[in-house]
Parts: sequence; structure tokens; C-alpha cells
Amino acid sequence: MKPESLRILGVDTSLRSSGVAVVESRGNTLRAVEHGAVKTAPRRPVSECLGNLHKSIGEIVERARPQAAAIEGIFHCRNVKTAMTLGQARGVVIAVCALAGLPVYEYSPRRVKQALVGHGSADKKQVRKMVMSLLGMDEEPGEDAGDALAIAVCHLHNTTQHELLAPKAM
Repeated sequence: MKPESLRILGVDTSLRSSGVAVVESRGNTLRAVEHGAVKTAPRRPVSECLGNLHKSIGEIVERARPQAAAIEGIFHCRNVKTAMTLGQARGVVIAVCALAGLPVYEYSPRRVKQALVGHGSADKKQVRKMVMSLLGMDEEPGEDAGDALAIAVCHLHNTTQHELLAPKAM
């Protein structure tokens, strides 16, 4: 039996300010259940940032009860240190979701832009405006939260009749 609604956790992962959002699809209606950012103060140790991310994502999963998670996929990064740090943060998010039994789907930034605006070269402002329109939001979300909302909406656009698609590289 197909669920009446589907909740997706969207995460735009970074070490110090990860965008998080839960979006619900009910029939043809989308709504933001919650959105914001998991922030850690500057100059805190990496271990503290990762611990805060772990705790915060776990609390959101427990509170909002999403059925799946969608995160931004790996993109080309010229700085090895930045790539390693991002990989650590992504690993924490994926592990928290996996331990909660949530399937995790990855979408490239280009794929998210295509799903929301129709072309992969859209700027962040265009994406946030479309997110606001699709979710019936009056106030523009912050940049990190807006990215997380967009990732969750992208996943919902990639589901069929509320059935989760098998994970695949996007």
C-alpha cells in the first residue's frame, strides 16, 4: 500500500553550516515541514563540528520521521583539504541516516537545478525563488536551508507515485 504522504530529509552538507530541511509531499502538494542550518562556531575543532552535525541530524530524523534522505552528491573540488573535510561531514550524515534505516539518495548540484528550474546553470537565487513557489513560502529561506529544501524537492520530483526509486548515481 502506498503511503498517503512522503517526507524527505534534504541536506546540503558542509562542516560549519549544513543546510537541513524536511519536505512533505501529500498528493500534488508540497510543504516545508522544517528547514534551517546546523551551525558550529568558527575555529572549533573538526571533531566538535562532526559531533554537532551527528547529534543535530539525529534529532531531526527522530522528530520529523522522514522516509528517505537526499543529499548533495560529490562535485569536483580542487582543494584536497576541502574535499576531505566535506567527505567527513557527508559520511556523518550518511551514517546517521543509515543507522536510522533511511535510504540515502545523492543528487549533483546540476541535477537539483535542472529539477527545479529546468536547466543546470541556474543561479542560487533562481533556485530559491522556485523553492518558495513550489512550497508556498512567503519568506525566502537562508542560503543553506534553501539548498537543502531544493535537494529534498528534487528527490520528490524523482519519485513515482510515492514509491522510492532505487538509489542511483545522478
